[in-house]
Amino acid sequence: TCADMVPMRYRKDVISITDFGGVGDGRTLNTVAFRRAIYRIRHLNRRGGTVLYIPPGVWLTGSFNLTSHMTLYLAKGAIIRATQDTLNWPLIAPLPSYGRGRELPGGRYMSFIHGDGINDVIITGENGTIDGQGDVWWNMWRQRSLKFTRPNLIELVHSKNIIISHVVFRNAPFWNIHPVYCSNVVVKYVTILAPPDSPNTDGIDPDSSSNVCIEDCYISTGDDLVAVKSGWDEYGIAYGRPSSHITIRRLTGSSPFAGIAIGSETSGGIENVLAEHVNIFNCGIGIHVKTNAGRGGVIQNITVTDVYMENVRKGIRIAGDVGDHPDDKFNPNALPIVDGVTIGNVWGVNVQQPGSMQGIKNSPFTRICLSNVNLRGGTPWKCSDVSGSALGVHPWPCAELISTHG
Repeated sequence: TCADMVPMRYRKDVISITDFGGVGDGRTLNTVAFRRAIYRIRHLNRRGGTVLYIPPGVWLTGSFNLTSHMTLYLAKGAIIRATQDTLNWPLIAPLPSYGRGRELPGGRYMSFIHGDGINDVIITGENGTIDGQGDVWWNMWRQRSLKFTRPNLIELVHSKNIIISHVVFRNAPFWNIHPVYCSNVVVKYVTILAPPDSPNTDGIDPDSSSNVCIEDCYISTGDDLVAVKSGWDEYGIAYGRPSSHITIRRLTGSSPFAGIAIGSETSGGIENVLAEHVNIFNCGIGIHVKTNAGRGGVIQNITVTDVYMENVRKGIRIAGDVGDHPDDKFNPNALPIVDGVTIGNVWGVNVQQPGSMQGIKNSPFTRICLSNVNLRGGTPWKCSDVSGSALGVHPWPCAELISTHG
């Protein structure tokens, strides 16, 4: 386990949202109460930090910022619910590694729960719920009436020493948990839920972050369960911050898209990712490594092992033609390098197609190694511009992978 990477702190100082006028009736707007409580924590500056206790009830609020040395604690039966009044949602600047909002040019709506430059923060409790009430945002996306990129449910930027555990996340407007430019982040024992047709409701997206541990989570959403990212085309290349040392362990879930995804925003580079003991059901693609010309970046030392997948459209896909571009200023000659992807001990049941591995003509994907992969599917593998090896793969993948014995 890597759960001890960030020590759990037990803070003696406790304040309640009710101390600041909070009302948990599901109708009263508590934005001011949350902001006052967190302002108090920041300025009290108690040794060891302070717990903000959220009692049972439905606490309707607009977005708010966390501060350092705090614990947001949701009691059993506590629901922090996002207001659906989108007109008063704050706008913030785009991330520098994206250069614009992920969906639309310009800024973006601030995440429901936000943190920038914070340290030593815990979001936990007795499996209380953080509810993004995202359907209003999904409908705006479907109707193409959005003015800016939708808000994440939780986004932490330039932050470190974060624990998120024992909380249910539901109906995010966009991505659920997005640590970006962060280090030392642990996400464990969380449940993330959204309808399968909810657009872009990724579960957990470590982005240009290092030392991230995701363990013992259940995710059922409308997009990738876990997607490791590192910036978008020329903006991600210029920012140059990779995602590295990412561990994903004991993950279970379902999605119409991917179970474990690398990319497609890979421009800062992604390295040293380990995903193991993963159970994927009713999914589009089990394991998906995805990038594109114009991305640049190096994807290396990716290991996915001990995976069970059932009712999956495609078992494994490694592709160099996935994802759109922020604008027309990207360099089409900025070709990603994919070198060192190891996938082993994979068992699939009712997999329609075992897989495809299609690199980029002028930047072939190298050292793609498959071992003990059983994905009995109806159609053969498709491969091009890749090299590597295979051992104990059924059905046999393709001539590009050399058979090894030993």
